[in-house]
Amino acid sequence: MKTTAGHLTYCTNIHPGESWSDHFSALKQYIPKIKSKLVPHQKFGIGLRLSNLSSEQLQKPENLTEFKNWLSEENCYVFTMNGFPYGNFHRQRVKDQVHQPDWTTRERVEYTKRLFLILSDLIPEGTDGGVSTSPLSYKPWFDEQQEREKITKTATDNILKILELLVHLRKTKKKVLHLDIEPEPDGLLENSSEFVNWYKNDLIPAGIPFLQDKFGVPRKIALDLIRSHICLCYDVCHFSIGYENAPDVLNKIAKEKIRIGKVQLSAAIKAYLNHDSKQRLSVADALRPFDEETYLHQVIAKRDDGSLYHYPDLPDALKHITDNSVTEWRSHFHVPLFIDHYGILESTKDAVMEIMNLQLSQPFTNHLEVETYTWEVLPRDLQVDLEQSIIRELQWVTELMPLSYPD
Repeated sequence: MKTTAGHLTYCTNIHPGESWSDHFSALKQYIPKIKSKLVPHQKFGIGLRLSNLSSEQLQKPENLTEFKNWLSEENCYVFTMNGFPYGNFHRQRVKDQVHQPDWTTRERVEYTKRLFLILSDLIPEGTDGGVSTSPLSYKPWFDEQQEREKITKTATDNILKILELLVHLRKTKKKVLHLDIEPEPDGLLENSSEFVNWYKNDLIPAGIPFLQDKFGVPRKIALDLIRSHICLCYDVCHFSIGYENAPDVLNKIAKEKIRIGKVQLSAAIKAYLNHDSKQRLSVADALRPFDEETYLHQVIAKRDDGSLYHYPDLPDALKHITDNSVTEWRSHFHVPLFIDHYGILESTKDAVMEIMNLQLSQPFTNHLEVETYTWEVLPRDLQVDLEQSIIRELQWVTELMPLSYPD
């Protein structure tokens, strides 16, 4: 749906089901009801998540035609996709395997190509389309810097294969599509500095001669094509966990003339810690219900000297709750946008509000996507009706970012 500051949706990775038939069933169950509550007389945008299996099945002409007909009948459209999780994403252990296969593999390349080919058939005329993806790989898999540099080069070369496809689709279908790379804690690219360094020092130096060779374009055109088609996915939860200030990140990205393809509106858990041992144990007790076995819940701790320390998952952090040098924890658990506090715990909801205000004052992206995918693994007292939860989150966003109605 269209707001005064861009297209807004929720990511359908919230719905279990890895086959296209299962996922389509979930869309048919939820989308019309949600749309009727929010924009009964306007188009409703969908942030589509397809597993690799779903993408193979949806690419079949008969399935794609059926889906396009359904979108038309329901007055819906697809403008963004989530191509980060390749395989199963619900009701089984995911953890670090969410990065597998990574960008060093043919499987990741072929999957992402397939998503873009599907999106190029679905995207409305005059609308840009994006696919968000993993931050190249998972940093803890590689201990040596030399090994990480090798992995980065291979991943970059594979991303250039996607760039070639996107330039081709731009020339042949007149569609502007972009790959939106999503930094997250412990990703090979995990913050704005690592993303910008990779973009400047790896992507651009490799991408310019690549495009010159493939398409015979001048250097300036090649650079413009890179910036048009390889973008940043700004997941607010992820950047908040790293204690990154939104205006600083946006200024850093703008200085390098990098586009932000999508903002994922998401909040993390945070906890303030003092020197009272009882308070720390209370924080630990409050966090334990969020320690579940499906997803990674990385923790970044801030010490009293301002330095940061990374824990790969919540159980690793809980072992060190008595470390008095630490004053705050932030954990990678996507919590509902409309809740401020969880007892003694808080959320980074303020960062979501800040990024929305910045978007309203000076828009920097066309795509806004609510991405709270953890409803099934939240502590039981927070698990509420899924349909109402999605509606409530989107309504919360539109209270600050009003809907835009056509004349």
